[in-house]
Amino acid sequence: MHAVGPHPGASSLAVSQRMSSVRRRDTKPEVDVRRILHARGLRYRVAYPVPGMARRSIDIAFTKVKVAVFLDGCFWHGCPKHGTQPHANADWWAAKLRRNEVRDAETNDVLSTAARRVLRFWEHEDPQLVAVRICSVVKAPH
Repeated sequence: MHAVGPHPGASSLAVSQRMSSVRRRDTKPEVDVRRILHARGLRYRVAYPVPGMARRSIDIAFTKVKVAVFLDGCFWHGCPKHGTQPHANADWWAAKLRRNEVRDAETNDVLSTAARRVLRFWEHEDPQLVAVRICSVVKAPH
């Protein structure tokens, strides 16, 4: 695993404030999807640790049926439709965002090897459609 160098610092006070307010969990897309799943009678774990991987967690985990759901932010995970590349500290951010994509792939591999089904969705996807897809996998015969 290649580490990204030390953060070069925010390019402005406004950027620093905006970035420090970004939530790591319980984002609006996560909460919206969880609310729908709960209303449909599904029970799950939130921010469930990825087995054997320190500092990584599954956004929504269905432990009994071994389904791991991730709701990825477009910026942080390199969405091909909405992902952007900052202009300030561009080289650092390019390495950081690329590393995030590599981490996602590593996490997928570890979970798949542990016989877990991995579902990834983008934050911009319709929460109702995301919930339908999750329900179809969670409720499917094993």
